[in-house]
Amino acid sequence: MCLKGFMSNHVNMTLLKTCVILLLLTVLFFVLRNMDLLQLNYEENFGIVLKKVTSAPRTVPRTVPHTDNFCTFEPLSLADAKEERMLLDSIAWPETPLLQAPFLFDQTSDPAHSIFTILPGRGGVDRHVGDQLEVMVQIYDFQGNPKKSGGDVLLARLHNRALEAGVAGRVVDHLNGSYSAVFPLLWEGSAHVEVTLVHSSEAVTVLHRLNREHPERVLFKSLFRSGSSSETTSCNVCLRQTNQPQCNYSDLRTGEPWFCYKPKKLSCDDRINHMRDGFNVRLKDKEEKLFQSKVNLKVFIHSSGPANVMVLPPMKGQPEVDQGSGKSGLSGYYYQGVWRSLGGTKVHQFNNSSAISQCLKGKVVHMYGDSTVRQWFEYFDASLPDAKEINQNSPKQTGPYMIWDNAKNILVTYRVHGPPLSFIYIPTSELRYIANEIDGLVGGTNTVVVFSVWAHFSPFPIELYIRRLQSIRRAVIRLLNRAPDTLVVIRTANLRGLTPSESLNYSDWYALQLDKVLRAVFKGFNVRLVDAWEMTLAHHLPHNIHPGRPIVKNMIDILLSYICTK
Repeated sequence: MCLKGFMSNHVNMTLLKTCVILLLLTVLFFVLRNMDLLQLNYEENFGIVLKKVTSAPRTVPRTVPHTDNFCTFEPLSLADAKEERMLLDSIAWPETPLLQAPFLFDQTSDPAHSIFTILPGRGGVDRHVGDQLEVMVQIYDFQGNPKKSGGDVLLARLHNRALEAGVAGRVVDHLNGSYSAVFPLLWEGSAHVEVTLVHSSEAVTVLHRLNREHPERVLFKSLFRSGSSSETTSCNVCLRQTNQPQCNYSDLRTGEPWFCYKPKKLSCDDRINHMRDGFNVRLKDKEEKLFQSKVNLKVFIHSSGPANVMVLPPMKGQPEVDQGSGKSGLSGYYYQGVWRSLGGTKVHQFNNSSAISQCLKGKVVHMYGDSTVRQWFEYFDASLPDAKEINQNSPKQTGPYMIWDNAKNILVTYRVHGPPLSFIYIPTSELRYIANEIDGLVGGTNTVVVFSVWAHFSPFPIELYIRRLQSIRRAVIRLLNRAPDTLVVIRTANLRGLTPSESLNYSDWYALQLDKVLRAVFKGFNVRLVDAWEMTLAHHLPHNIHPGRPIVKNMIDILLSYICTK
């Protein structure tokens, strides 16, 4: 009995020791794990998931690898995360074909074989102002076989060159190789249908993969200098993991991420500029065939029959088209070269310097963003002859710029947005984020804030753009809370001319996704939009990242109509 009790006590002691050891190991693991989590939580405040490594002061490690995307962004709050999921769902593109290696090019979408057909009108042959015109588009491959799935990128417009009239069409993907394009009939006379294949669904597969797997394909660098020593290193929103430590230039207020590899001998504080350093696009075998000018990149689709209709005056008893109803879902249309609103502020014409300066009298107009809004600043600069240029030595592309009319008390400024920026050169001292600039404004009845931020975000994951817009929106809300009478105007994305190489980084498909996100993020807020997308689609001028002067003039008329409503 004693022996049995002794053995039992011995076993119990052994078990107790084992339990204590396991408990200590568990506590140790928990402490070590929480140390990493604390570091991650601190670094997540900069908006990018980072992994802890040892490095010099102000340098941070790599982003955490992801299954198909090494560049992973974390929203700043649960509300932002929820909104991001909703935005991503709202812009989800129809499923596009998986490309096997090598893929069969002859089975991809071919605009030369594809056709569109004008469908019969309702209630008879005649068409009248106020009716709708519907067109059916069928996509075929290079072998002449009808496609059985959707996901192609199509544009549609209705126009009359003689009347200088044009309106965008709304395209519906039926997910079976066929598409509908619907147009409102808004003018009397001839109306010609134009349908364009921007990208095949197979090309969209490639574009989507590039942004997820190779967001660093636009190359950036910075020069570091101290005394007679200088070094240049690569920079980007995300940098791939190497043994080289990184300098963290993420904005402390907005959390916008930016990193450079640390110079071997110089400090992170010695960075003096930001530069674009070219492109490094990695296509798989034969994928370049999906991006051929005059073959499958922005090519017209022909009609199987007549491509135009004759539009008669409104029928008796039929109400006239309500220019302010917005029922069509479109922003407006051109008639006689002038943009007419379809659901918003009436657009007035400001045809000379006197009209423009009279509208801007006593106003302060701050413009922020890419070169598409800089184009507006340049328009004002040319249209206000009495205004004096300040900061004439600023870099040509990036500014900052300022014009001042002392007699009429007009101030117009422009400043470029913060990275990513695909400009050749900009001093680091001029790298500013729009949200921070807006936070520095007093605002008020005579203050106008204009911004356009989209063109440089095309080659990056859409999450980066969502994050930027959320940051700007918070600043806009703060501005309108302290100065509710401030006017905020947003210029949307626009279509551009595309070469094969440009389409791989700055495709209209990328711009379309950005444009949808921007509208959704600011929907319901006290801001005004200038719909550059529709204004470039509906116009007869060739698409260009910097639209032609007639289009810009109409954009400026909308902006001034927001400023001077009477």
